[in-house]
Amino acid sequence: MNMMLVLLIITVLFAVGMLGFVASNWLGAMAGKRVDKLKATAEKDLGDLFIFMDYRKLVYVNIAAFLFVPVVVWVVTLNPILAAISLLLPILAPKLIVNFIRKRRMEKFRYQFPDALVMISSSMRAGASLSVALENLVRESKAPLNQEFALMLRNQRLGVSFDDALIKMEERIPLQEFSLFSAGTRISREVGGNLADMLDALADTMFKTMQTEGKIKSLTSQGKMQGIVMSGLPLLMMFALNILEPVAMHPLFHSLLGWAVLALIAVMEFMGYMFIRKITDIDV
Repeated sequence: MNMMLVLLIITVLFAVGMLGFVASNWLGAMAGKRVDKLKATAEKDLGDLFIFMDYRKLVYVNIAAFLFVPVVVWVVTLNPILAAISLLLPILAPKLIVNFIRKRRMEKFRYQFPDALVMISSSMRAGASLSVALENLVRESKAPLNQEFALMLRNQRLGVSFDDALIKMEERIPLQEFSLFSAGTRISREVGGNLADMLDALADTMFKTMQTEGKIKSLTSQGKMQGIVMSGLPLLMMFALNILEPVAMHPLFHSLLGWAVLALIAVMEFMGYMFIRKITDIDV
């Protein structure tokens, strides 16, 4: 009997040890992949946005978020499932933040671009070549526009042809207006033509388009705000009731039926917000 008990204990310890070994190897591999992904985000994605950051700082911030976010969710909701789901936030946050910064950067570049076209056109009418006009633009303009054109001119100095440098910049700036500028500039260099007039016409079109977009944005801003308020109000009321009436709200967070109701609420909230956003988003 004692021998059987000893063998059982040894078997259990061996199984636990093997399970721990496999789990540690799996967690180590996952952590390595996560670090590599954060390193790529810091060096490539943020580097493309002219944000230079040591990837180790990003790793430390991500580790802190993994430890801090679930604890906060657990303290607020006392729900282990929501605390586990909140681990997705540190995983998705770096990509979402990079996309948000890139979107804001492209918007700022787009609003700077018409003035840049006018500046290039004026320099060319004054007798400067296109390269000299671009160098003047880099000196006189602000980020992010001067950063992108400075990178293009730097590539050209390193031996890349003007057309190839412009194509690479077009890949970095996925804007329709810049694609028109790039195509018009390359065609003008190949077959000739008045590039200054083309730039003035493109700038005038962009100014009119942005003016129309501004009017539409002002007219639809109230509808967008109503969509945000109406989407956030049920969530605010739910958390307020959870504090004021914890006994009555307990089944919502601690039962299968309550979790199903929460899932249904989340789906309907998302659909309602997207429906309102679709109505208020008008393309020009």
